[in-house]
Amino acid sequence: MSYVVLARKFRPQRFEDLVGQDHIARTLANAIDSGRVAHAFLFTGVRGIGKTSSARILAKALNCMGDPDSTPAGSDPGPTVEPCLRCPACREITAGNDVDVREIDGASYTGVDEVRKLQDSLPYRPARDRYKIVIVDEVHMLSQNAWNAFLKTLEEPPAHVKFIFATTEVHKVPVTILSRVQRFDFKLIPSRLIMGRLRDVLKAEAVEADDAALSVIAREAAGSMRDALSLLDQVVAWQSNRLRGDDVARVLGVASRQVLHDLARAVVGGEAGACLNIVAQLAEQGYDISHVARDLLALLRDLVVAKVCEQPGELLDLADEEQRDVQVLAQEADADDLLRLHQGFSQGFDDVVRSGQPRAALEMLLVRLSRRPPLVPIDDLVGRLGALERRLSGGGQHSSGSGSTGGRSRSGKAPSGRRERAPSASRGSERATSAPKSTRSESGPADRVRLACWRGVLDDVRKERPDLAAYLEHAVPVRIDEHEVRLAWSNGRVFSEQVSTPEARRTLEQVVQRRLESEPRIEFEFESPSAKGGLTVAAENAADREREVREAQERVRRDAHVVRAVEVLGARIKEIRIAE
Repeated sequence: MSYVVLARKFRPQRFEDLVGQDHIARTLANAIDSGRVAHAFLFTGVRGIGKTSSARILAKALNCMGDPDSTPAGSDPGPTVEPCLRCPACREITAGNDVDVREIDGASYTGVDEVRKLQDSLPYRPARDRYKIVIVDEVHMLSQNAWNAFLKTLEEPPAHVKFIFATTEVHKVPVTILSRVQRFDFKLIPSRLIMGRLRDVLKAEAVEADDAALSVIAREAAGSMRDALSLLDQVVAWQSNRLRGDDVARVLGVASRQVLHDLARAVVGGEAGACLNIVAQLAEQGYDISHVARDLLALLRDLVVAKVCEQPGELLDLADEEQRDVQVLAQEADADDLLRLHQGFSQGFDDVVRSGQPRAALEMLLVRLSRRPPLVPIDDLVGRLGALERRLSGGGQHSSGSGSTGGRSRSGKAPSGRRERAPSASRGSERATSAPKSTRSESGPADRVRLACWRGVLDDVRKERPDLAAYLEHAVPVRIDEHEVRLAWSNGRVFSEQVSTPEARRTLEQVVQRRLESEPRIEFEFESPSAKGGLTVAAENAADREREVREAQERVRRDAHVVRAVEVLGARIKEIRIAE
């Protein structure tokens, strides 16, 4: 005799055998007891949670003829909540060969012609059973024409016909069909119920197993009883006498609960090196890193639940021993810190799953979470800010983000309200000496004197033509005396049109004549080699501004109030911005 897999061997035979679907079993049982059985049902839910099994149980309940040993021959006991499983109808429905109970695969039964042939057979009475029952699995696969052909018959079928549809994708079923059937939504089965069912199966199979082994199987089944029994078949084939948690995890290629707890403890404790070691061991043993990340995310959720709930109970959906371990680990951490860990890991989880290098992505995510800074209570932070505010208000004038830039205000003006300028040569000499070292090394005292004189000329030009002064700032004063004023640009094409117009020349000539009290020639050199490396007012102004900003930033950084604020708040200065 060929081997029968556990998922078929231990398939539910009565309503009481359904695991995790009590709401459906009770509703159907009450409908049978009260004689209010609908003509069409729709069972929906994910795979492996009992939809087809429930359809068969309902078919047996409606067609059971009673136990042959206790039911008089020729009598009809009627539908029953507890089918006998011994009469010909029950046995044939279980085996799938009852002529009056047809099981159809919707994926291969999609055409309108098949539906019409089925409809032609429905008016005839059942060959033996009480009802003709049509079970259509994966009914969402039917074509639109097939659905249309079903409509009238589904709404008003013969009294001896019952329809039971099953689907994993109810959203694909037309609303015209949904309005003609009773819909039952099957739920995912909790892990603790799956573990209980697995214990019963293993007891019947004379196989021992610890709770850790059953927990791994239930976790990987993800709410599907059929998946759980299939996984159990696999691990029993590997080790048929006793199942242990670590061995089961190794067979299924998943991380054991102990490894996940060690990884979670390392993250909570901020042990980045331990996290990397655990991930390395998992990778060397061939575990699916994305799968590990998914299980760790679920464990971090369990830690938050265990921390914030006094009686987590069913919210954890774990075995008793695992639940105790989770609660112990949760008690060692802060609730807000656990919540931050879960949020941070959930945000990085997608990167791990989508990454071409999931191991590296998981390692860096764990290191980042392990090195998280400690949380500061809001009340404590508010208290520190209040104390800092009191110190600042009582300690005299304090520095602001703009700093004190050489006597300038935020607007860039002197305290008197007048913009600073250098009308004299001595003023220009002082400004020239503040130029960058590279410029000073290439320019002598004569160059700086000429620049100072040229700066005075520009101050007067700026009063009449600010735009022209902006262009002339980029010129190198090659010569300035009573005979000639020669200006050179290293890249003169940008300025040649603006400074060479008659109006521009006339303005410059008038200013130079007033300044020098003579009438020198004014010459322009564009693309001039002599301008390379020469001093310009624009470059000197930029160097001055850069120096003043650095000095102001340093004054702010050394300010006693700022230093104290950094110490009190445990912060660091990221950036200091100085207003123009």
